[in-house]
This record gives sequence, C-alpha cells and structure tokens, in this order.
Amino acid sequence: MSENNSKQPNSNSSVDPNTGEPASAQFAEEADALSRAQADLALLQAKSADLADQFLRAKAEADNARRRAEEEIAKARKFAVESFAESLLPVVDSLEAGLLIKDATVDQIREGAQATLRQLLAALERNKVLVVNPGAGTKFDPHQQQAISVVPSELEANSVVTVLQKGYLIADRVLRPALVTVAATK
Repeated sequence: MSENNSKQPNSNSSVDPNTGEPASAQFAEEADALSRAQADLALLQAKSADLADQFLRAKAEADNARRRAEEEIAKARKFAVESFAESLLPVVDSLEAGLLIKDATVDQIREGAQATLRQLLAALERNKVLVVNPGAGTKFDPHQQQAISVVPSELEANSVVTVLQKGYLIADRVLRPALVTVAATK
C-alpha cells in the first residue's frame, strides 16, 4: 500500500507534471515573459505615438506648402502681365502726346508714328515677343507660318513668296503665325 501512495502525485506538490520543474520556477519564467511582453508593448506604443505625431506634422507641413504654392500661382497669374503692361506705358504716352498736337503736318505724324512703332517693338522684344517675318525665298515653316495660297513663282517650290501679315512668337511659342504665300511646285 505504501508503494501505491508514493507513486501518486501529491496534490500539494510544487512540481509541474509536464516539465518536471518546480512550479515556482515556471511561474517566475512566465512572469518574466509577461513583463518583457508588456515592456515591448509599451515601447511599440511609444513608437506608434511618435510615428503618428511625425505623420501629422508632415501632413500639416505638406498642406501648408501646397497652400503657399497655390497662393504664389494665383499671384503669378494675377500679376503676370504687370511687366508687359509697364513696358507699354511709354507707347501710350507717345500716342497721347502725338494726338495733342493740333496742327501737325503729315511728315510730323509719320515721324511720330514711326517713333511710337519703334517703342512698341522694343517693348515687345523686351517681353520676349519676337516678330516672324520670313524673307522671300525662305523655306516655308508650317510651325511658324500659315500658307494662305500657293502661287506660281520662279522661287524654289515650298518657299515663301510674300508675307501678307507678320507673325509673332512669345518665348518660342507661336502667338500668331505669319500669313504667307508659297511658291507652287513647277
């Protein structure tokens, strides 16, 4: 009988039946693992809060940059012609001064108109508005010229014969194509 009693586990025993280790050692290991997990969780929560804060700051900074850029674009659009308009004011002044002369001769009017035209062309050039005025015999360029008609000519085929109206470029972009007649093929 005493043998049967010694083989049965003692219900008050402090040994884990699965590992054979004392129950207090297992409890200590589980407590250490739990405290490590809690420390890891606290660290991850702190990192998460820090990243969330960084994200919100970056988002606010991006929103501010976008808003500033939109304001700059709006100002640029609003005042884009300011420099151009400023360069045209002397032309207006010249025209007004010419109109104030009551007894101007035809030669004076012509001279004033030519001076005013020079001012206007200089103002356009300062603002990167360039004249397209191809000479007779130049090769027809469909990117800067518009052919109004094809005419028989001694010039080479597809070359400009006459310019009916000058064209204009603004910063390498066609503002208005030159209207030209082009030599027909022979």
